[in-house]
Amino acid sequence: MRLFLLILFSVFAVACKTETPANRPTVNNNSVNTNKNVNAPDQTANKIPIYTYEIVNTFKHDPKAFTQGLVIHDGFFYESTGEYGDSSLRKVEIASGKVLQKKDLDDDYFGEGLTIMNGRIYQLTWRESVAFVYDLNDFKLLKEFRYQGEGWGLTNDGKHLILSDGTHVIRFFDPETFQMVRTITVFREGGKPLLDLNELEYVKGEIWANIWRADDPQILGKPNHIARIDPNSGKLLGWIDLGNISPEDVRRDPSSNTLNGIAYDAASDRIFVTGKNWRNLFEIKLKEK
Repeated sequence: MRLFLLILFSVFAVACKTETPANRPTVNNNSVNTNKNVNAPDQTANKIPIYTYEIVNTFKHDPKAFTQGLVIHDGFFYESTGEYGDSSLRKVEIASGKVLQKKDLDDDYFGEGLTIMNGRIYQLTWRESVAFVYDLNDFKLLKEFRYQGEGWGLTNDGKHLILSDGTHVIRFFDPETFQMVRTITVFREGGKPLLDLNELEYVKGEIWANIWRADDPQILGKPNHIARIDPNSGKLLGWIDLGNISPEDVRRDPSSNTLNGIAYDAASDRIFVTGKNWRNLFEIKLKEK
């Protein structure tokens, strides 16, 4: 009897060690540190289109304006400028670059992204985590909101405010309560997070995002690029290469005088871009590279 049990046990042990496709255990890759983001979509299969530009018009831009947000509304630019002690909200005449209306922020605030929605101007601040809401006509402060983390770029899709914070995450907020509704994450080719998403603009159902320090090899390795992003999935839809669009501006300080300002006029289907402390603001048309 003991011999029979010993033989039976040996057969059972061998059977348990035999691995076949049917009984191979499922490995939870989320628990293994592979230095690869398992949530990143595979974007290597489809080549991401690259667009370049044609300059249609060149306009004057205040070289003292450290541009952090730019929109066009009813034939005027509205601009948010940064730097502690120099941050402001401005209404600007397009043809001349003349500042028609200006509201200075307190020295404790660093102005950031800007958008206009439902007759109100929304302006972010950088590390202060405060959003200001103004009346569109007289720039009267109507209310303030607080949010978690830093504020970088801001736009809207007609329903939600859309905010970047320097990471690869874009957040959507209710414009009345400033409660976060949802988020999307953005990845580069190869699955790396697309970091330093900065000033934003909503263009024909896409989010366009300036990339701060785009020339940094750890970020992109190419200067003055704009990412085209699907607002539903975060998928990277294309690149806009604006390299060499204003070399005299970038040459003064490539670390600071970077592209940062996209304004889209839906009524006339026109695109405008500028940068931090640039002397010029450009109307451009895209063409596939």
